[in-house]
Amino acid sequence: MTQIQEARRGNITSSMKIVAEKESIQVEELGELIAKGLVVIPHNKKHSNLFPIGIGYKLRTKVNANIGTSIDYPHLEEELKKLDVVLKFGADTVMDLSTGGNINKIRKEIMKRTSAPVGTVPIYQASILGISKRGNMIDMTEDDLFSVIEMQAEDGVDFMTIHAGLTLSGVEMLKKHPRLTKVVSRGGAFILGWMLKNQRENPFYEKFDRLLEIALKYDITLSLGDGLRPGSIADAGDSAQINELLVLGELTKKCNEAGVQVIVEGPGHVPLDQITAQVKFQKRICNNAPFYVLGPLVTDVGAGYDHITAAIGGAIAGSAGADFLCYVTPSEHIALPDVEDVRDGVIAFRIAAHAADIVKGIKGAKEWDEKMSKARYELGWEEQAKLSIDPEKFKEIREKRKTSSNACSMCSDFCAMKIVSEFLGDDNVKYLL
Repeated sequence: MTQIQEARRGNITSSMKIVAEKESIQVEELGELIAKGLVVIPHNKKHSNLFPIGIGYKLRTKVNANIGTSIDYPHLEEELKKLDVVLKFGADTVMDLSTGGNINKIRKEIMKRTSAPVGTVPIYQASILGISKRGNMIDMTEDDLFSVIEMQAEDGVDFMTIHAGLTLSGVEMLKKHPRLTKVVSRGGAFILGWMLKNQRENPFYEKFDRLLEIALKYDITLSLGDGLRPGSIADAGDSAQINELLVLGELTKKCNEAGVQVIVEGPGHVPLDQITAQVKFQKRICNNAPFYVLGPLVTDVGAGYDHITAAIGGAIAGSAGADFLCYVTPSEHIALPDVEDVRDGVIAFRIAAHAADIVKGIKGAKEWDEKMSKARYELGWEEQAKLSIDPEKFKEIREKRKTSSNACSMCSDFCAMKIVSEFLGDDNVKYLL
């Protein structure tokens, strides 16, 4: 049975116990949230070395890190280095988006090396196999698509992005209301090409029950992908995006009825003033299923710094109710990220997730900041390093710009906290402030 089926029977699984303890929530309450589809525990029955995590309402905002090869850089060893780095710096899940080299081997090596939940986008591999078997990706068959999903499920993949919400009606929306950046989702583009070539409905939508059967068999969490997510702030909230969202709401309901765990993916590129409304609208349409956002990026001109433009959006989205943030690296839109890029992406999004958790009132979030503030006031540098999201960066900066004082080299003996504590004394400070 799936986690949601177990929860609806009132059963407490070992995965639920682990998640409840880690999140400081009563396991019975966690079970109720899972039963309602408000929380998922991505845990393929075949992923034997998995340490489960929970994603959703009342839980800490999670961060996903994408890694994976490309045609230009099909190097397994480099991706394994990235894997080690993103896990070291706190990514909760990993997605393998490989499109180059031996994809089966890459995926299996990643899964062997991590106890974190692993996700994929199966249509990537299906499209590549379509090229090798039939000469191009748009001649792949329905069986080609579903056989790859079954194969990856058998390998133990915990969650899969499936672009089932891009339908013929969405294509018509694109024709009636042209976009600045058209379709920017790679999986969405593959499906769109297949639909236009074959003049047929999206097989993931048309044969959704077949998808549910596979998900039920392995307890795969379906991540309903947004193939029509906006790729520029000019396209945010347009009719094509909303049309797909309504379909995703319909498919979320089908997942819940079938007992399949489901999360829903969201934009994309969205202006600051639209993010909260979009998150709340998506939650409402999709029955408050866990919401997974890429960024969103709040401006289109941050190339080289899109871990920042996206983390700004991620913090706002998380505070508005998004449960799962997909990191963006500095090289987004420019190149395949390297090891340093993925480190920067994880750190930026852990900051965004934590900022959101403070607003959400997640247990321990505010207390973490208070501990840091206390250590700063006391000029406790070792404690500050321990409490930092990136202790290595903290120590590196402090070492680079040394000071002869017990403060930092920005203010040295003129440090406000040093002056207050040394010259006024704590008792006077309490009286005055």
